[in-house]
Amino acid sequence: MLDLMLPLECGGCGAPSTRWCPACATELRTRAAHPQVVAPRLDPGVPVLALGRYAGARRNAIIAVKEHGRADLVAPLAQTLRIGLDQLLTWGLIETPLTIVAAPTRAWSARRRGGDPVARVASAAAADRAGVTVTRALRLTGFARDSVGLSSSQRQRNLEGRVRVARPVAGAVILVDDVVTTGATARESVRALRGAGIAVQAVLALASA
Repeated sequence: MLDLMLPLECGGCGAPSTRWCPACATELRTRAAHPQVVAPRLDPGVPVLALGRYAGARRNAIIAVKEHGRADLVAPLAQTLRIGLDQLLTWGLIETPLTIVAAPTRAWSARRRGGDPVARVASAAAADRAGVTVTRALRLTGFARDSVGLSSSQRQRNLEGRVRVARPVAGAVILVDDVVTTGATARESVRALRGAGIAVQAVLALASA
């Protein structure tokens, strides 16, 4: 009866009566343990890695958090990110002390979504992790359009010169984003961070499109 009044469904596959099903959890955990190097069309100048393709349960969960207010899915996405971070640390690609910088988002988008979803996932992933901190050091200035539907050159022009470092960051940094597509956001973010004298080790995305 409760399911009829307040229906629950898995944020990854739509299975009824559960917020996050075991099959989707296993899919994300397994792939997160093997971060893949990807090559976006716009090279940010540092290694870019993704924890899976922007498809299936991963895509649905990211959209549910960003566009439908499914705050309950922050935890499984954060677990996925933490597994990926641990693997990069094991490989020696990144090292602690480490600062995770969340990719910038438009202020009005963050307000509409009840907060910055990338920063929320990153903060949950780094919780109680020794030597890892999270900061929203980047912000967008001026007018930047929504990137959905834009070509790689349009995305680059849309963000060019609009990413700014809002606060100082010490030590090594990894940039974290939800989805890497053309690489425009990563490229401008890395450019801004390096321009402020900040060492960026890599870009890590929950998914690549």
